[in-house]
Amino acid sequence: MDLGKKPEARFSDHVYYISNKNINWQDINYCIRRLGKFNVDNRTGIKNTLHRISSINNREGQVVGLTYRVGRAVLGNINIIRDLLEIGHSILILGKPGVGKTTAIREIARILADEIGKRVIIIDTSNEIAGDSDIGHFSIGRARRMQVKHPQLQHQVMIEAIENHMPEVIIIDEISTELEAIAARTIAERGVQLIGTAHGNSLENLIRNFTLSDLIGGIQYVTLGDEEARKRGTQKSILERKSFPTFNIVIEIHQLYSWRIHQDVEQNVDRILQGSRPILQDRFISLDNKHIIKYSQYNNNEIINSNKSKLHSIKEHSNHLLHELVNKNMNINHKIYLYLHSLSYKETQSCIDNMQLPIILTKSLDNANAILGLRIQTKNTPKLREIAKNKKIPIYVISNETIPQLIKVLKNIINSYDFKKVYKNTHIFDSLKEMRMAILNIVLSKNQTVELLPRIAYIRKYQHILAGYFNLYAISVGKEPFRRLRIYPRSLA
Repeated sequence: MDLGKKPEARFSDHVYYISNKNINWQDINYCIRRLGKFNVDNRTGIKNTLHRISSINNREGQVVGLTYRVGRAVLGNINIIRDLLEIGHSILILGKPGVGKTTAIREIARILADEIGKRVIIIDTSNEIAGDSDIGHFSIGRARRMQVKHPQLQHQVMIEAIENHMPEVIIIDEISTELEAIAARTIAERGVQLIGTAHGNSLENLIRNFTLSDLIGGIQYVTLGDEEARKRGTQKSILERKSFPTFNIVIEIHQLYSWRIHQDVEQNVDRILQGSRPILQDRFISLDNKHIIKYSQYNNNEIINSNKSKLHSIKEHSNHLLHELVNKNMNINHKIYLYLHSLSYKETQSCIDNMQLPIILTKSLDNANAILGLRIQTKNTPKLREIAKNKKIPIYVISNETIPQLIKVLKNIINSYDFKKVYKNTHIFDSLKEMRMAILNIVLSKNQTVELLPRIAYIRKYQHILAGYFNLYAISVGKEPFRRLRIYPRSLA
């Protein structure tokens, strides 16, 4: 309602004129008398409802326009991210005004308080989440609500909530100042789950917003040395993430039922700053009310989108992917790579061949498991000893390059090598083969969720990596020693 204009009802796709009569002073005053008192940010509400009314004032402070925003509780609108809430990570929701951020966190508060059973406190600065009343709206369930006297005091109320009321979850609407971002970090560092919203279309926008960039770790300029710059293939002055993110997960709401998920904010911020594309999930609700998750992973700037037409190809290449994972990430090795210093390559190789030892001679220290050299030469090469110390590579020495001494030291190297790692990694390999069969036969073929057998944390780490190869979402559930991986299906449409 604007003075001198027709009253409008604005919908997402069209505008409807409520009356052909222009608004006058009497109409404005009639509405104001029936509303609550406007606070310092020119907002008020209607008791026992979720509606919010904002005023437009002239220079003298008189109200010349009113904006009524219809608030409603939509039960079940966040079921599409229910699994993310159960993990217990802090979540930041981004989106333009009116896209449904407040409606989402209102339902999140109810789910966390009533169904998951956590102690939830809402910092309701504008009374938009729980309504303009001392009694919170029924839509927030058992969650408690703290009102804020002045918007500039929101950060103080955030700290007060954690110091006085023992919350497990704190929900904040519209984080917009640097002080609020600092308060959010303080809360997260104390182990409390945070659910918050901020205005912005994407994670990239938040990175460029230096006021709020601390929410995703903060950005700083770093000057690299010449060698490091050459290794990275970048300029010497680059942007890097300053610290760990306050929020582990960022959700971008672009449309009412279409959400984009950054499940690993730390990794995605680093990828964006390095010029790579982030790893994303697109979750949306179809016309037949089905929840669909589409994974988009960017690898060397090539998008890998999983769909039904690629299922046959995935089966053909999955065994290759499993061995690739083993070789790259677990370093399973049945051989010892030996670096020679000041010794004859031919003589040493001859001893290895005659004794049939599992040793391969290498000319690169990066691949070496051990170093063998003459005592005097090794003693006079401090740089070699320094590299070995940094890389934790053992050094073996002999006094003279004779066949008996070479045989003796080669046996010592074999005896001291930890072949238990081979058994340990073989055990990991077997568990990953079992996981691969579950993915192919249940998750991808039947589009069903599957839980694997309980495994120790070390093995679950590599199970998560294998899930990434299939572009599947997996979480660890349960308590030790029964903690296990749960793998969710994705859309193959």
